[in-house]
Amino acid sequence: MKYIGYFAVGLVALLVVGIVTLWGGARMALDETYAHTKATAQLPFFADKQADGIVRIATARGDFRARVAGFKSNVDRPLVVLLHGFPTTSVMWVDLIAPLASAGYRVVAFDQRGYSPEIRPEAVNEYVVPRLVEDLFAVVESVGGVQFHLVGHDWGAGVGWGAVLANPDRILSWTPLSIAHPLAFQSALETDPEQQSKSAYFALFVTPSVPEILFAFNSFSMLRDVLDGMSPEKMQEYIDVFSEPGALTAALNWYRASFAMQPPDGENQNGDVFVPTLFIWGNQDTAVGRKGTELMADYMQGPYSILELDAGHWLLSEKPEQVIEPVLAHIKRNDPSATQWPAEGQENS
Repeated sequence: MKYIGYFAVGLVALLVVGIVTLWGGARMALDETYAHTKATAQLPFFADKQADGIVRIATARGDFRARVAGFKSNVDRPLVVLLHGFPTTSVMWVDLIAPLASAGYRVVAFDQRGYSPEIRPEAVNEYVVPRLVEDLFAVVESVGGVQFHLVGHDWGAGVGWGAVLANPDRILSWTPLSIAHPLAFQSALETDPEQQSKSAYFALFVTPSVPEILFAFNSFSMLRDVLDGMSPEKMQEYIDVFSEPGALTAALNWYRASFAMQPPDGENQNGDVFVPTLFIWGNQDTAVGRKGTELMADYMQGPYSILELDAGHWLLSEKPEQVIEPVLAHIKRNDPSATQWPAEGQENS
């Protein structure tokens, strides 16, 4: 019997050593100087017709770090807003920003709550979808937008669905990438074994502290594996953001705040969508199965099409041409006035 006790003590000791090793390795990867936060604080504030590039957009909710293009113009061109997901930032959209601006659009891709270093609250309930939707409309108002086109990927699609359901009159067209309508996704999560298996990582992500340690350990090797194939420019920004203490926790709090993306309270309880929608999904996506994409048709009451790609989760990085061209076509199709806007660099001085 005493040998069983020794064995148990040994296992506990090994477990403790392992945890301490992981924690220590994760702590060593963190940037205690907050270099990204300091660099963000030095960015210029957005000014209409003056600022293209990386800026800070001031709102009543705080200052968001953002990439903007197409604003150096003497005309008020149509607005497109791009929403990133986890674990990415606005840099994920660089391949789409330039084509949109060249086609005659003003473009805003902002680092969302928790990713923008100046808007990183600690409380989990600060990351519920309705609050993220409010951030979106605050940014739009700050750049002078009323109606706009919306594109979102991953959790950015989750926020976009919330916006479309809450305030559809503001949105000219909607392009979600990877993540299906919230009620369709929820139904698949409840009934489809494939989606249940693909979403098993949720249990890890909502566990306190553990995913932060795993992602940061060994110089963010797990994060690099998750984002394998991203360009060096994109990867470096992700590491810069998540190496700051608290940043990973803020990003993971999106999961902790809500397992399933639910439509907001209001008249549209059945989740009907009338906004023209193009849904793009990769049939090799390790996080999103087919069932949810099939169930979407029950909720799409307006113009709707689905584009299935032979790709995984990171659609824009994996298949840029197969994403960019359909997105541009969808936006133009639902914005007839866009044909009158001159291309970037052709405006009257």
